[in-house]
Amino acid sequence: MKNQIKENIHHAASLEQLYRSNPSAFKRAFHEIYPEIQSELSAQIWSERLRSQSDEISWGTRKDWTYVGFVAVFAALFMQLPDLLSISHDFYFPRNIAFIVMPGLAGYFAFKQGLTWQNAIVPFGVLVVSIVFVNLLPNNPSSDTLLLTCLHLPILVWLMAGYLYSGGKQSTPAKQIDFLRFHGDLLVMCAVIMLAGGLFTALTINLFNLIGIKIEDFYFRYLILSVFPTVPLLATVLVQQNPTLVSKISPVIARIFTPLVSLMLLIFLGVFTFNGKDPYNDREFLVIFNGILLGVMALLLFSVSEATQENASQFHRVTLVILAFLAIINNCVALSAITFRLMEMGITPNRLAVLGSNVMVLLNLIFVTIQLLGLLNGQKSLKDVEKSMTRFLPYYAFWAAIVIFVFPLIFSFQ
Repeated sequence: MKNQIKENIHHAASLEQLYRSNPSAFKRAFHEIYPEIQSELSAQIWSERLRSQSDEISWGTRKDWTYVGFVAVFAALFMQLPDLLSISHDFYFPRNIAFIVMPGLAGYFAFKQGLTWQNAIVPFGVLVVSIVFVNLLPNNPSSDTLLLTCLHLPILVWLMAGYLYSGGKQSTPAKQIDFLRFHGDLLVMCAVIMLAGGLFTALTINLFNLIGIKIEDFYFRYLILSVFPTVPLLATVLVQQNPTLVSKISPVIARIFTPLVSLMLLIFLGVFTFNGKDPYNDREFLVIFNGILLGVMALLLFSVSEATQENASQFHRVTLVILAFLAIINNCVALSAITFRLMEMGITPNRLAVLGSNVMVLLNLIFVTIQLLGLLNGQKSLKDVEKSMTRFLPYYAFWAAIVIFVFPLIFSFQ
């Protein structure tokens, strides 16, 4: 960021775009290099602008809240649709839960980016096709391909939202890494809103209980169920309008939990080696093993997005390399167990889906680890690490699409 500011100090449009891409990082980097560029008139103007910015919370524009209101009404209707149309909850929610939150966020990203319909038509086209396809699948609760479709739909929709967040066809690795980094602030803000909502809920229910009116069933069935899907969008608006509001919390969480999870995973692998657990024949243990891997991968993705910032400590980057190595070991064990089960017990939709996912995760881990090692010894730059993080996102989307649309057909909806 510092180098980019210096390079664009005489280009007002580029400097403004750089600021809007990450206001908090821009402000921090600018103040650090200001003594070097303070003789420049544009630097003096920016110094006054950043110094005079209000510390008050920005609530956004009327258009932002009009959009939030529209999405809130739509989400509430979406949540109550099974009762309005007498549709089974078991049929409706597993198939459609992926379309309750992310489409609203995707629309907001497209709206704020000012994207044209040419840029937005592909992700929203995928969304429409997904909604139609999943709701036309046979109603077979024991179908493995139906379960896999429902599990992979949130991944595909999330990646479509990321495509819009990063500017559609004009997407860059920097914008893509911002999308990953954005989730840390989003989770923190969602947690704050939900804690406040929980306090409000407890207060409301107990107040009505004092006068002998039981509102729990109505409150949770209609109010909570209708309002809950809007929380991520509300948090997104607040984070986007106030980028420094929680931006310092996410890196702290990443830096605390990365070494702790690394230590936990090291102990887990050590105990696993000697306690006789067998992922090759114990299906439930293998499922848990893969669940741990997904959790570690999610933390690694988030932590690496924080470690690519110029102010990240060397210790944080070293612990990330250790965590990545441990995750690779974990993945190799899981991959060997899945391959063994495929060879011994035959091909099933679940085994094939997990095999493909693990292969991609392993390749991604190896690629990221190589770039991190290069960063530690000075052979790679921060941009190289960022590219390694985002390069596999299209492949995840492609694999999710195969599992969603192709698996039900080739396995005859079983």
